[in-house]
Amino acid sequence: MSISTTIKSIQDIMRQDAGVDGDAQRISQLVWMIFLKIFDDKELEYELMDGKYKSPIPEKLRWRNWAKDAEGITGDELLEFINNNLFKTLKNLAIDEYSDRKGFIVKEVFEDAYNYMKSGTLIRQIANKINEIDFNKSEDRHIFNDLYEKILKDLQSAGNAGEYYTPRGVTRFMADMVDLKLGDTVLDPACGTGGFLTCAIENLRDQVSSVEDREILQNSIRGFEKKPLPHLLAITNMILHDIELPNIRRDNSLARPVRDISPKDRVDVILTNPPFGGTEEPGIEANFPSTFRTKETADLFLVLVTHMLKPGGRAAIVLPDGFLFGEGVKTRIKEKLMTDCNLHTIVRLPNGVFSPYTNINTNLLFLTKGEPTKEIWYFEHPLPKGYKNYSKTKPIRIEEFDLEKEWWDKREVSQNAWKVTIDEIKAKSYNLDIKNPHVLEELNADPEEMLEKYQGLLSKIATTRDALKKELMDSLENK
Repeated sequence: MSISTTIKSIQDIMRQDAGVDGDAQRISQLVWMIFLKIFDDKELEYELMDGKYKSPIPEKLRWRNWAKDAEGITGDELLEFINNNLFKTLKNLAIDEYSDRKGFIVKEVFEDAYNYMKSGTLIRQIANKINEIDFNKSEDRHIFNDLYEKILKDLQSAGNAGEYYTPRGVTRFMADMVDLKLGDTVLDPACGTGGFLTCAIENLRDQVSSVEDREILQNSIRGFEKKPLPHLLAITNMILHDIELPNIRRDNSLARPVRDISPKDRVDVILTNPPFGGTEEPGIEANFPSTFRTKETADLFLVLVTHMLKPGGRAAIVLPDGFLFGEGVKTRIKEKLMTDCNLHTIVRLPNGVFSPYTNINTNLLFLTKGEPTKEIWYFEHPLPKGYKNYSKTKPIRIEEFDLEKEWWDKREVSQNAWKVTIDEIKAKSYNLDIKNPHVLEELNADPEEMLEKYQGLLSKIATTRDALKKELMDSLENK
């Protein structure tokens, strides 16, 4: 049974419960249960590696001791146990400086978790379904991403706007192109459930060859996420990918004045797809220099990225077309960006990459801090043969980026690639929305728009013909 089918069957069970109201609550309920299951699966590994391992969760509250047995406690007894024992204890775990730091993670997760369900019998059925998934034995390391995509689809229907699943192909390509090295600190300041960070972990894991290397990797991954549910998912995702103590803070990374960012806060690599199309709450823009103040989230994140990078640091960021051609404060941000950083590459993505969440056209910006931009290379990512656009059923795949990867180190002008000098960009008032000069604009146009223009042209021709005919007839009558 696929992960999507399992999750759907769990949510069908939840719909029978009188206490759960809507998809958002169903998802929240599902996530804390899956967290406990994954944490318990990982603890089996910890126990094998360390015979003296002691769980930060009290023994009777561990998943294996109340949820594993399909014939275990159920009904009112299970409901009483969860509400008055499990939750109360995990929300208030006694933690001090001598405690296992994993206890901090558990407590942090349960501070934002709730049990909405009223039927212990239905909770038992859900636990039994979750037990069908063995996260340790799964060869598919991306099973959690599949789960997240399913959750996001349901969040959309629950009315939670602003959540976008970045396709796996895009996150992997971006992580591949920033040339990660073991020892690099990697940050996603708007990490969602950690898709970019898991790609970084997978790339860096190939460079791990000792216990010391593993420790370096453990301490290399950082993230911020301000919303409780994605934050919980991110922590769970990190644990699933062998980060024992995830450094994922539940916080708005824009809420800290950029002047307070110190050298110890800066990182080597930033990978991110910041929220776009939205605005920040009043007062957030005051954390930024006056010349760059705006309420538009994506713009503020780009300013933050340039402050958070170390000299020589690299970043890859997803931004909408609106940033490229935007004026006013956007122009000032772009000018500062290209003064402080080498914006060396912009990959322009075709329509539908983020379908069904948004149809906004997007771009991948790659930059290095510490040297000014002299020229920008553009690469227009082509749609696969036979595609009119990407969609939910036809997502963009990592294999399609082989074109960019083959071109990356030996850059040449081609049908898909062109470069623009900084002088040309300045002459355009920092408008970065520069079309592919090798493709006629008409060939890139939407077919319906082309048909509409054609029909409009026919109408003009008919009007002109009728006017000429009338003028000719009037002339003949006057003779």
